[in-house]
Amino acid sequence: MPNLSQIELQNLRHLIGAHETSYQKLNAYSSEAVDPQIKQIFAKSAQDALNTKQKLMSFLNN
Repeated sequence: MPNLSQIELQNLRHLIGAHETSYQKLNAYSSEAVDPQIKQIFAKSAQDALNTKQKLMSFLNN
């Protein structure tokens, strides 16, 4: 994989940060939800955000 440009690296950092923020918020919403279906939707969305963040971070490790 070629080296990332400064712009690409900056964009990648922003995307990683946005997914981390989404994960934290959705996780908090899930823990506060009373309805089991809503709780499950938030938990799944939080996990999806975390998975995407981890995939994006893999670009930094290559």
